[in-house]
Amino acid sequence: MKHLLIAVLLAYTAAASSPAAPPNIILMMGDDHGWEETGYNGHPHVKTPVLDEMARTGLRFERFYSAHMNCSPTRASFLTGRHPNRMGTFAPGWSFRPEEITMAHLLAKGGYHCGHFGKWHVGAVKKESPVSPLAMGFHECLSHDNFFEMNPSLSRNGGPPEVIKGDSSEILITETIRFIGRAKKTRKPFLAVVWFGSPHEPYSALPADLALYDDLPDKYSKKVKLTSNETGDGVTRPQGEVLRERYAEVTAMDRAIGQLRTHLKDAGLRENTLLFYCGDNGTPSEGSLGFPHRGMKGQIYEGGTLVPGVMEWPARILKPRTTGFRATTSDLLPTVAALAGQPAPARPLDGMDLAPVLDGKLDARPTSLHFWEYDGGRFAGTPRQPYIDPALQEGTTPLAKRMGKKWTRDFINIRHPGEIIDADYHGARSIIDGHFKLILREQKDGAIGRELYDLAADPTEKNDLASVQPWRADKLQTGLRTWQDSVIKSLKGADYAK
Repeated sequence: MKHLLIAVLLAYTAAASSPAAPPNIILMMGDDHGWEETGYNGHPHVKTPVLDEMARTGLRFERFYSAHMNCSPTRASFLTGRHPNRMGTFAPGWSFRPEEITMAHLLAKGGYHCGHFGKWHVGAVKKESPVSPLAMGFHECLSHDNFFEMNPSLSRNGGPPEVIKGDSSEILITETIRFIGRAKKTRKPFLAVVWFGSPHEPYSALPADLALYDDLPDKYSKKVKLTSNETGDGVTRPQGEVLRERYAEVTAMDRAIGQLRTHLKDAGLRENTLLFYCGDNGTPSEGSLGFPHRGMKGQIYEGGTLVPGVMEWPARILKPRTTGFRATTSDLLPTVAALAGQPAPARPLDGMDLAPVLDGKLDARPTSLHFWEYDGGRFAGTPRQPYIDPALQEGTTPLAKRMGKKWTRDFINIRHPGEIIDADYHGARSIIDGHFKLILREQKDGAIGRELYDLAADPTEKNDLASVQPWRADKLQTGLRTWQDSVIKSLKGADYAK
């Protein structure tokens, strides 16, 4: 009996002292899915029962931001922990650079098996691209250069595109589940980055999902512009018809996430899997109902950058909780790197490790948040030297939208000319420090327009305080400029010096 007791104590001591198994990590992102378009955030129409349950039982971010108001830049921030302007990812269709260090690079060093599924949009996905998922650290992928609808054409591991029949969100989750099975057989932890094509326009959905929103065409009659599924060109349609299709896509995506959660539970993986979802920018114009925040996709106001943010990890997030912490897509790399026991890249990062937020030990961001839509007009009249061979930036996966005369998406990234001029600092930009937000942009007369908002008292950004608190605006403007100096230094390539 004495020997048995000693053996039990020794086993208990060994278990207590051994490091916890690294978590599996699944990071999901919707395409053009704004903050308000979830049931848990009080939307009057859209049905998202799975995201609602995640928000109710896990960690709900009340103020989760995309790092940019458009998709390619946000995706670059998601993967690298850095503002997209540091790597020349200025707008949709601008790639990032081969020298960037992604979360897949870092976690692969920590023994993770890494996969990407869905929209890429930070460069071409073909094998020869130096910024494809495989080139940027992922071990496997089923990806698209840009966005996709039902029956998508996707590239498997950089190969020729193949059409896969069915709802695109379900297809991606099916592939993710297969990927998890392969990783489980190797007894490796896994990182799955799942970037849905929904609910980006042009819209298409299953009849059963459309039927949930049959009442909307009679409720919203104003005309909106989007892409035609039939021609691939622009078309004008009543908003109610568009919303019916858009919300059906959101519901289908939500259901697919539910299938993944069920699989994790059935496979015994749910407890130690971090499952996260967010959007890549605010709601686009054709889907916007104008509330509760000011602005929409492409705009510097809260409606352009606030997105859903929910996380589950039962082994660490023990109780349901809502946080007002201002988090951003740039926080994802430093967070998962720390969880995997890997050092963050030795270069300027714009994100921070969210572990204290996960543990309920931090409820206010200790650093400023910055947003900046770089003014591409800065390069007008200057020779554009491609950062990557244009042939390697040509996309291959067909779109539902015509890009000029092509049905595929090509990418661009250019070298900075070298000399820094005033125009390098132009473009709509903002800083959030505490609960105060300053917005700057150039006016037609060349002056810098300033807007200052107290987001705690005025979350809808209606009451401009710039003229009554100029001292506060001055302080924030100085901080924003200092940050821009750092970004431009990165843009010129200083972070890649050996």
